[in-house]
Amino acid sequence: MTMNIDKVTVLGTGVLGSQIAYQSAYSGFKVTAYDISDEIINTARKRFEELAARYEREVEGAGDGRAQAALASIKYSSSLADAVRDADLVIEAAPERLDVKRELLGKLAPLAPERTIFATNSSTLLPSALADASGRPDRFLALHFANEIWIRNVAEIMGHSRTSPAVYDATVEFARRIGMEPIEVHKEQPGYVLNSLLVPFLHAAVSLVVNGVADPETIDKTWRIVTRAPEGPLQMVDIAGFNTVYNIEAAMSDEQGKANARYVKDHFIDKGKLGRASGEGFYKYDTAAQSRTSRQS
Repeated sequence: MTMNIDKVTVLGTGVLGSQIAYQSAYSGFKVTAYDISDEIINTARKRFEELAARYEREVEGAGDGRAQAALASIKYSSSLADAVRDADLVIEAAPERLDVKRELLGKLAPLAPERTIFATNSSTLLPSALADASGRPDRFLALHFANEIWIRNVAEIMGHSRTSPAVYDATVEFARRIGMEPIEVHKEQPGYVLNSLLVPFLHAAVSLVVNGVADPETIDKTWRIVTRAPEGPLQMVDIAGFNTVYNIEAAMSDEQGKANARYVKDHFIDKGKLGRASGEGFYKYDTAAQSRTSRQS
């Protein structure tokens, strides 16, 4: 079976799913973006248009027509069978829930060609927990991206004990071809490399807010001054999005995690403040310029 990857299908058109699909199209791959309804697809079209505009502003060379060409090349589908019918690689970017991902993967095997590689963009779940659901564990692995993929261009590739080495290598090469720095994870690890470092960091920052220790601007300013980093941890929470942060905090077994989850839900999610993508989180944003303007009070 060939390991050539040319046609890519991304399942899920949320914040990161749309970025993966757009970056793949921008890099010259034939891309289909799938979601569960035409209504969601219509919303996704606007998200892709916004991505093209950001690439034109932020990516060198994108303003010469390349960004718009990539946008025009993307196909959309609310039919799972149609979306994966001729795919070489299917990347699922469904919500970060084991049951949801297993159900989705279980539908793929009879619909996709035998050659198709299945990858999960899960940020926390291990591929071994999903492999059997895929129906082809030897062609299944994790391919995890960071938010704002064109800026934070890493892709973590993590297989499991039954992942074919050829599949792993092909996925590493795909990541490289779409402009990512492949991060090869040699052993299954919850949180992979990135989130093993990032989740405790963001959890600590949210805890400082929840416990009334300091306000968001002070926390972020402290981190920026000391580390010379361009962004503080709560700015990074806004980038990651509050649904993602809520799911991670709610899954923690300690009381602080539960308290953080309640705070995030009550103060942000229930009020439609989902972070940078929605225009407001810990900070308010000009959604056109995507710049931080003021602190959430």
